[in-house]
Amino acid sequence: MSDVGEILKAVGDFGPFQQWLVLITLFPCLSVAFHQFCQLFMVAHVPHHCDTSWIRNISPNLTEEEQLNLTLPRDADGEYEQCSMYSPVDWDLSSIVAYGLNATEKCSSGWVYPSGQPPSLLTEFDLVCDRKNLNDISQSVYMLGLFLGTVIFGPLSDRIGRRPVVLISVFLQGLFGVGIAFVPHFYVYMAFRCVVGASVTGISMTILALATEWVGVSSRPEAVLFSHCCFAIGQILLAGLSYGIRNWRLLEIAGSAPIFAFFFCIQVLPESARWLVTKGRIEEAKKVLQKAAATNKRTIPPGLLEQLTPEKQTKSGSALDLFRKKHLQKVTLIMSCTWFVNSLVYYGLSLNVTNFGLDIYLTQLAFGAVEIPARVGCIFTLQWFGRRKTQAVLLLLSGLVCLIIAGIPEDQPVATTVLAITGKFTASASFSTSYVYTAELFPTVVRQTGVGLCLMSARVAGIMAPLIHLLGQYHRAIPMAIFGSAPMVGGLLCVLLPETRGTDLLDDTGGSCPPAEVCENANSSSENEHVKAKDGGQDNEYTKTTQF
Repeated sequence: MSDVGEILKAVGDFGPFQQWLVLITLFPCLSVAFHQFCQLFMVAHVPHHCDTSWIRNISPNLTEEEQLNLTLPRDADGEYEQCSMYSPVDWDLSSIVAYGLNATEKCSSGWVYPSGQPPSLLTEFDLVCDRKNLNDISQSVYMLGLFLGTVIFGPLSDRIGRRPVVLISVFLQGLFGVGIAFVPHFYVYMAFRCVVGASVTGISMTILALATEWVGVSSRPEAVLFSHCCFAIGQILLAGLSYGIRNWRLLEIAGSAPIFAFFFCIQVLPESARWLVTKGRIEEAKKVLQKAAATNKRTIPPGLLEQLTPEKQTKSGSALDLFRKKHLQKVTLIMSCTWFVNSLVYYGLSLNVTNFGLDIYLTQLAFGAVEIPARVGCIFTLQWFGRRKTQAVLLLLSGLVCLIIAGIPEDQPVATTVLAITGKFTASASFSTSYVYTAELFPTVVRQTGVGLCLMSARVAGIMAPLIHLLGQYHRAIPMAIFGSAPMVGGLLCVLLPETRGTDLLDDTGGSCPPAEVCENANSSSENEHVKAKDGGQDNEYTKTTQF
């Protein structure tokens, strides 16, 4: 039987075919960045106060200032209260002026906002006072959609293929993304955002799998790096788009509708040849492999292609294996914690862009721009310092920055923003490190299961991050204290993990020793262990190795 990997080597590791594939799949990454953070610019804070037009029925000739003086209490700073008003009475105006109003109540007739303001989620759905928490809750609902997408689209791509899941996810994102611009109620908005979140995960997960299964081992880091950098570019574009379009409905259409252009690439988007072979669809696999070879101007030896047969069913690992063996149990628990705290600090900073005190558009621009050197730089640090040290140090630095932010006075927005950008840099680099480190720690038979479990842990943290921001109403330092202490714990736990730099990837769950030790033992024993095979009457020796 000819291995599909041998044919892919003949096709080329990263020729024009794979380059076009990566380029095509980068386009949806821009929309992913838009949907992750667009709501931050749709809930811009504006002054507001209770609607007290009831007094106009008593005296329609009152000026606005007179109306507010008579119907709104003032706070300690002498400003009008935003969430309370004097209770309406049926007195005449002279009695109200003479005796004044004392009894207060919450706004009962809605709120009044400055005229001339472009429509926003805050003003259209009254996300103020008792309803202001709906903003953070809706962000958590979106993160719930990301979690559901992991559960739904991961298994679905293994069942029906990578290409159909990408197209389904793109269609859902475009349809419900544009549909958000026409929702009549905020709860409908949250439901649509949840679907968009699920489609975002479907796109990001499946595109990564598709690119990984087509690109050769030596070029896979670059392919993943391109998608990460494109996500950062999407954040930069979001800052410019939201600055130019202040109407939240028009902004949603402008950020969602372009994804439909991806359907023009349907004919050139290939299915994974590896997936086709595993499903026994050999003729389809041959056609797509021949097309790839022709695009790369390479030739597949006819005999090699004809020997292509369905892969034999091999024993696969299960989620129980991750907890059944001691070394895998340690890796699973620590890496799940690592992904959790990494996601917590990343979204804790990213979703707090409106509260650092400086212009949110410039801050978002800096947040997006800083991710590009962060993700590129981690590739070199992984080679120089190894996976374990890089992961641990980046998490510790992320936590330290957040703890410093928690102690900075509120009247120092520049220092707070600079530190937040530094924290975003380290958190982004840590995320890229996690992708590489996690894939190397888990054996092949449980790698997808292990990475999926870690990803679910990150999605749970994403759900919690907006809710933790709600604790800021009790003390402004509480959220940043949590976002800072969590990665500090995760960074210390990383010290217990084995180093994987320069070691072979494991294929099976092995014994009771850590992956790095297993590889070292396997490599040392392979020098003395030889397997003899008869070939034309001569004994040929080959060394057993573990390959990915």
